[in-house]
Amino acid sequence: MLALVGVYAVVAVGVPWALGRYRRVMGCAAALLPAATAAWAATRVGRDLTGRVVWSSDLGLVLDFRLDALAVVMLLLVGGVGAVVLCYAGWYFERSERLMIGTLVAFAGAMTGLVLADNLLVLYVFWELTTLSSFILIGHTRPDRVADRRAATQALLTTTAFGLVMLVGFVVLGEAAGTYRISQLVADPPGGVAARVGVVLVLSGAFAKSAQIPLHGWLPAAMVAPTPVSAYLHAAAMVKAGVYLVARLAPGFAGVAPWRPLVLAVGLLSLVAAGLVALRQDDLKRLLAYGTISQLGFLMVLLGNGTRTAALAGGALLLAHGLFKAPLFLTVGAVEHETGTRRADHLSGAGWRLPVLAVAATAAVASMIGIPPLLGFVAKEAAFEAFAHGGWDVAVLAGIVAGSALTVAYGARFLHGAFSGTTDQGPDDPWGLVVPVVVLSVAGFALGLVPGALQRLIGPYAGTLPADGPGYEPAIWHGFGLPLWMSVIAIVAGAGLYGAFGRTFPGRSARWWLPDVQKGYDAVVGGTMATAHAVTRRLQIGSLPVYLGVIALMVLVVPGSALVAGLVRGTGPGWPAPRAWGDPAQLVLAVIVIAGALGAMWARGRLSAVLLLSGTGYGMTGLFAVHGAPDLALTLVVVETLTLFMLVLVLRRLPERFPPRLRKVPARAATAVISLGMGAFVGLFLMVAALSRSSAPVGPGYTRLAAQEHTKNVVNLILVDLRALDTLGEIAVLAATAMGVASLVLTGPDVRRPGRAGAGPRSRWLAAPSRPPLGGSSVLLEAVARLLTPTVLVFSVYLFFAGHGRPGGGFVGGLVAGMAFVLRYLPGGRRELAAALPVRPAVLLGGGLGIAVATGAGGWASGGEFLASRKPGGTVPVLGRVDVPTNLLFDAGVYFLVLGLVLMILTTLGASLEEPEEPEESEAAAEEPS
Repeated sequence: MLALVGVYAVVAVGVPWALGRYRRVMGCAAALLPAATAAWAATRVGRDLTGRVVWSSDLGLVLDFRLDALAVVMLLLVGGVGAVVLCYAGWYFERSERLMIGTLVAFAGAMTGLVLADNLLVLYVFWELTTLSSFILIGHTRPDRVADRRAATQALLTTTAFGLVMLVGFVVLGEAAGTYRISQLVADPPGGVAARVGVVLVLSGAFAKSAQIPLHGWLPAAMVAPTPVSAYLHAAAMVKAGVYLVARLAPGFAGVAPWRPLVLAVGLLSLVAAGLVALRQDDLKRLLAYGTISQLGFLMVLLGNGTRTAALAGGALLLAHGLFKAPLFLTVGAVEHETGTRRADHLSGAGWRLPVLAVAATAAVASMIGIPPLLGFVAKEAAFEAFAHGGWDVAVLAGIVAGSALTVAYGARFLHGAFSGTTDQGPDDPWGLVVPVVVLSVAGFALGLVPGALQRLIGPYAGTLPADGPGYEPAIWHGFGLPLWMSVIAIVAGAGLYGAFGRTFPGRSARWWLPDVQKGYDAVVGGTMATAHAVTRRLQIGSLPVYLGVIALMVLVVPGSALVAGLVRGTGPGWPAPRAWGDPAQLVLAVIVIAGALGAMWARGRLSAVLLLSGTGYGMTGLFAVHGAPDLALTLVVVETLTLFMLVLVLRRLPERFPPRLRKVPARAATAVISLGMGAFVGLFLMVAALSRSSAPVGPGYTRLAAQEHTKNVVNLILVDLRALDTLGEIAVLAATAMGVASLVLTGPDVRRPGRAGAGPRSRWLAAPSRPPLGGSSVLLEAVARLLTPTVLVFSVYLFFAGHGRPGGGFVGGLVAGMAFVLRYLPGGRRELAAALPVRPAVLLGGGLGIAVATGAGGWASGGEFLASRKPGGTVPVLGRVDVPTNLLFDAGVYFLVLGLVLMILTTLGASLEEPEEPEESEAAAEEPS
């Protein structure tokens, strides 16, 4: 199942890249994967499938997935509606929208992962991915507009903030139950205060995600997004995530004290209040947005009630809502596309111009208000039946009938506003925009005709909840019972409400009775920003020594005091007496490290301080070597050398000497005390940690594993075999760091002069002539660099292949390869580097990360762990049998990514640090004969 989510990531990048010039083909090609997902789910109706991907079995880190009846319903909705919306998007956008299509596919993948997740923490990860996708989709189309950015930020902040609250609830429930697996948690839920607190926190996140009052303000604001986004995220998929979470946990937690009153109260308030606001809207998308909030409240009531009949009704309405609300949003998009407006008070005659669209939209509204035999009618009949048993259910039933009457009223207002009036223009339906609406409306009609299919689809999930009466099954006709009369009352009352309040355009405001949540959100954000500014002015004073001092002081106060208290209580009896050193070389190296640190502290020149700090680093390299860690020593010496080169480059833009010390004696004394305290704490902590070992060291275990794998380099074994997924996370951080460095360094005006050769947009990468970074050009240095570079590159390749049995590996090999290009850069500048490497560093970064991900994910695809060991190969003439183990391919990804990191930093620093040529030199170079 994780492989299915991974395919979405590949398609999200690959399809827009390959077909970006053909917007219609791109949209339909991207729709194939969601359609295939829906088909896959449909073939597994009635089955309960599980999957598990082991991240780290020793730490209990696993990714659990499950496909059951509720997941099948959601996948049919996410995949089916998603496929139709993506095809619609290909005709809706007037130009190629690669980012929009790719992000829509990525969102579909995140929703698929959310639905299949059987672990609370995994569900949370996909939950936040849907939030991030929504932020991109809302704010991308017109990023220059303040309203769009504001709406995207509001959606992000609201759902993310309450998502963090929900995460706390997940932790509370998971720790109380002793498991984070959802199926086990629901089967054996915890009790007591932990369960009650966890339920409230989780429901808060669900209410925010599904835009329940009073956390609903972000959804109407999000209507600035393009119509395909509104139809998919804000009608059929994203806003269903909160409802889905409530349905997923209801079998286990509906009986917990605050669950049912909280869900019913919030759901009924949203159902009725949002319906009233929808009845006053003139903007058709905002009308549908408030209608969506109302219907989501209805779903909360049904799926959170915790009874079998309500769950049947909720599952049916879950499908029905996607099949009538998504086509209505698409209808608004088509009307706006053809007429240039979506305001009902400005429209006239759209029904005559778009007759097929009008008929399809009417069918969708009929399903929404509950006209037989459409799916919406079947769902509402079941909903009325679920609360027709007296007691407190009567109040809930009255609220549902009132909400249904309002649905009839604003549904009629939508049709009147969109399609009423006359026009002189003839019929002209844009079929690329109309067919998706017809497909979804017909699907809602067809499913209403086969209620038995609904029973087979939703029944297994509803069966996990307690029965509230005789076995009820969805049907078009149950006779002249209470549910039918409730439907009649709702339709008649709704028609009356429409006649009294819904026929006039523009509509009157409903703000006089409903609090303005937008002002509340603005007040919260404004107060938070004001507080942050006030705190920042007092704490962020712009002094790096002060910041470091505060951090160090907190370390001394919290863990330092705990360490000292433990030693005072005598937690370490029987410790062996520590030895000062085990080898005379350690004493010599320690003196070098201490002398370098003290010298750097007292040095007044920046270059002297850098050299002394590098001496400290090289001394640490020697300590690694003496302790029998040549692999770490080799890596550190290369890192220190590269760091020295980079710092020297940066120093060219800084004053030669440090500014005079202006701090007073008390400040210098405090600095000395904190520094000595930190040194004592670190030394004492390391000594206590080394002498307090109570368990056997893990090293021998890794050594035995290395012997089984026939390797002698235990460090490389850990990095690319035993902890490959952790290594993947680390190199992903390196890639992000490289991009961050590039964005920070290159932010601002272009370092190249407009008049210089190569300054145009089609210039070759770094091909413009430039001065060397350390002064004038030297033919001797350039010749030596060109001679040494191939040798160093060959040595880096040797280190890469030798890493299995000797010191080396992809990481240090990539660093050494970067050293080779540093040699070319120092005497010749960017011109020489461009001649040596005509490949963009970003290609190496992305390619290396892609190789590592693809190699490791192959293990998951085959049903094993990440980077499951394989040794594919074959017979090569002359060489004989050649095997290429998967860990070698993974290490190759690390090699290329590290090389790309070094080159990215080198080129971005060079772009900003190299001195521009003088105008006379440029003119002379331009006049030289070619």
